[in-house]
Amino acid sequence: MVQNSQHIFEARLDNVRCMSSVLKSVAFKDYATVFISNNGLKVTVEESKCAQVNAFLQSDLFQAYEFSSDTLVFRINLNVLMECLNIFGGAPGHSFVSLKMYYPGEGEPLGLVLEEGGVVTECQIKTMEADEILDFNFTSVGVQNKIIMKSECLRDAFSDLDVSSQVIEMLMSPDAPYFRLSTFGHAGTTTNEYPKDSDMVESFECTKTQINKYKLTLLKPSIKALLQSTKISIRMDDRGFLSLQYMIKTEDGNTCFVEYLCAPDEDNED
Repeated sequence: MVQNSQHIFEARLDNVRCMSSVLKSVAFKDYATVFISNNGLKVTVEESKCAQVNAFLQSDLFQAYEFSSDTLVFRINLNVLMECLNIFGGAPGHSFVSLKMYYPGEGEPLGLVLEEGGVVTECQIKTMEADEILDFNFTSVGVQNKIIMKSECLRDAFSDLDVSSQVIEMLMSPDAPYFRLSTFGHAGTTTNEYPKDSDMVESFECTKTQINKYKLTLLKPSIKALLQSTKISIRMDDRGFLSLQYMIKTEDGNTCFVEYLCAPDEDNED
């Protein structure tokens, strides 16, 4: 560990891939906002103020985690961070690359020390003042419908979607067809339906029928998290806002979550 009493944040990870694999699922924009608290790290990326993705790296993911302040927030170049985390390659099967991370304080660079087989590389990444993050006000109180599914079935569904469609329509209902995905492209309408008693559905809690459309371009980045996840929680609130929460297992057996929030497409409402 980089021991320094002037660092308000320090953390150590024996296998950097446990962090880089999760952040890979949100790395679809150049910049991200990082929140540091006693609970861990939250990395937030936004798209057009209509979609937001949050990767949660809880403190117990790290072998050592020390934080001596209130919540810290800063903006960082996500591409640079990913390049530093993968500076030794990082392919599965190689020897583990350890990570020591530290942050002296507001306005200072984020420090990374990576080590593989005795070879040490240190990186200093510039941090910037964070822009205001959009509050989607997505709470469990407003949730009307919720389905927990195995990710593999949605991976198949998303691979079948007509990419010429501008939107994807989601139907969630207590009645048949229960859960349906539809696209409307040059080849016509493509649908995938999932009954509530499907082996792929682990939990089904729907109280009313909701049909909402979402821009396909906004949902495409969430496929990165879908590909790495084992389960997905799909929630829709009373405004039609969508939450896709992906459960990702790291190489050391820990569980991390990536949540994708998306506003409905008002331009395509019936």
